[in-house]
Amino acid sequence: MAGWFRRLLHKPKPSSAESSLNASRSTSSSPSSSSAESSGSSPGTSASRSVRPSPVSVSDINASGSARWAKSYDVCICHSEVDLELVEELVSYLESQPESFRCFLQLRDATPGSAVVTELCDAVQNSHCWVMLITPGFLRDPWCKYQMHQALAEAPVANGRTIPVLKDVDRKDYPKELRNLYYIYMALKERSFKQIRDTVVRYLQELCRSSSSGTE
Repeated sequence: MAGWFRRLLHKPKPSSAESSLNASRSTSSSPSSSSAESSGSSPGTSASRSVRPSPVSVSDINASGSARWAKSYDVCICHSEVDLELVEELVSYLESQPESFRCFLQLRDATPGSAVVTELCDAVQNSHCWVMLITPGFLRDPWCKYQMHQALAEAPVANGRTIPVLKDVDRKDYPKELRNLYYIYMALKERSFKQIRDTVVRYLQELCRSSSSGTE
């Protein structure tokens, strides 16, 4: 018993390297205050969460043989007509990025004379990602809800394709159909635009990675 107690008293202290490693693990396992602030309460924005760097580069996304080109558009913006000015700013931002995102904007890209239902369905099916700009106007617009349901039917599993963006809407009014998806809350327009862009990039990176590995 006395020998065990002496060994306990003389137990070697961890080396400085071990202390540093343990400190590093402790820091990386706890979310930073800035991340918590960006994401907000659940559901919140997933775009601001840190992710492991993807091995797929922007040049791979833009390559001529990329899976990106299997669809006509990278992003379909679903919005109310009363929010057109904001949406035009978002589209201008996305299309001016190094990736030159191809955006579907209904009032600009819909075929004149075609049926609204046909255009909305085609836009969803021919786009990789769908941005839902959820505003009071969106919640009142039956066509916005129709397009939202089409997107969810196209990809019911939350995999980054549907990107809800809330603006001037209380969380209690967040559509129940999207409750399993994190959203971006648009407080600062520039930050939200970047979050949308980063989310689309991550989805295209994953798409290209899956395609190159033959798992798609």
